[in-house]
Amino acid sequence: MGNYYCMMAGLPEINLSDTTSSISLQDVREQCEEALSKADKKLLFYFYLYWDCRNVVKLLKNPDAELDLFGNFTKEQYQDLLTSAREMNFNVHRYPAFMSMFVRDYSYNKDKAGFYAEDEMMYQYLQYAMKCPNKMIRQWYSMQLNINNILTAMIARQNGWNIAEFIQGENVVTEMILTNKTKDFDLSNEFDYVKELMKIVDEPDPVQKERRIDAFKWVWLDDKTFLEPFSFESVFAYMCKLQMLHRWEMLDPEKGKETFKRIIDELRGEAKVPDEFKTKTAYASRGRYTHQRSSEQIVGKELM
Repeated sequence: MGNYYCMMAGLPEINLSDTTSSISLQDVREQCEEALSKADKKLLFYFYLYWDCRNVVKLLKNPDAELDLFGNFTKEQYQDLLTSAREMNFNVHRYPAFMSMFVRDYSYNKDKAGFYAEDEMMYQYLQYAMKCPNKMIRQWYSMQLNINNILTAMIARQNGWNIAEFIQGENVVTEMILTNKTKDFDLSNEFDYVKELMKIVDEPDPVQKERRIDAFKWVWLDDKTFLEPFSFESVFAYMCKLQMLHRWEMLDPEKGKETFKRIIDELRGEAKVPDEFKTKTAYASRGRYTHQRSSEQIVGKELM
């Protein structure tokens, strides 16, 4: 893994309360192409794959759909994937295996009750990304799935739904959700962020709820990269933050500016930053699927 002093020092500082970002994801992508090592550029495949998954679902539903142009593949390659997967009974090696399987099975699943293509594809994407060679990337996508499942389980319980029908995957979080009856499913003892999630789930305003979730993720990224502001992990975190900013810019950025600032301040808190690191941080900052019905209530249609 490289250290990208010049690149990170040249990137503008961004905050979740920004109404507009002074740099785009495409700008950062171009810089990554020039600055990152070959190995690190391969790791960004997992980041861009998010848009590939969205595009595949769009094309399955509508061959003339307008596509996001930020993925790893071209429209011609998507068409190749769809055609090859449908005509062959094996996974097309040019693409992640789960994508071929999803395409191949789509015609059988699309009309089934309880099947939501976007949710299922995003779940498969998270499962794939959780196997990334990079530890922080694995943790990032694992947290995405855990947050979705925890919040979904809490909402399901509040509404008297069968929790098992709404959560996805098999790991320690889902096992504890299904076997514990306590308010927090006994997860607070295992994951320090569950207490914050319990506050979020009680938020009645769905937009405010999404803001709190993104603010929580923003602080998580800050904490993970605090001591290594010029690492590849910091580059990845910066891109994840830009993705969040872009989504809110498309909604109502002005209204959320002060809300985000307040939530971030509450989450971070002065006590979280050791005094000996404050000077270093200041210097570095200058330089540098759940079920659809429940997921729309909890985290909207975006996973990141």
